[in-house]
Amino acid sequence: MATHNDLGWRGEQIAVEYLENLGYRILNRNWKCARAEVDVIADQEGKLIFVEVKTRSSTDYGQPEEFVSYKKERQLEFASSAYIEMRNHQGEIRFDIIAIVFENKDIYKINHIEDAFWPS
Repeated sequence: MATHNDLGWRGEQIAVEYLENLGYRILNRNWKCARAEVDVIADQEGKLIFVEVKTRSSTDYGQPEEFVSYKKERQLEFASSAYIEMRNHQGEIRFDIIAIVFENKDIYKINHIEDAFWPS
């Protein structure tokens, strides 16, 4: 299996292709704002979707989505606020998690969790 960084990059690429196949328009990848980064920012019919991608090669220690901590949620909230302001977005937003688990180097499962959390 690939190194940790390669696995993460591959998972993000799979997530982007998955979203594009669903009709989402990808606006940004790995968008950074101060101390926070959003893996994928997409548009779905005028709604901004902020996506955290978690990729694992095993579920021995839990499902990938279980590793999105409260701290990470707050960082995504912080970054999304800056992005919304920058784009002067007046519409709806949503926070999703895409969890990917590789069963082997070519076979994987995707779990797309829409509305995974809401800003506090």
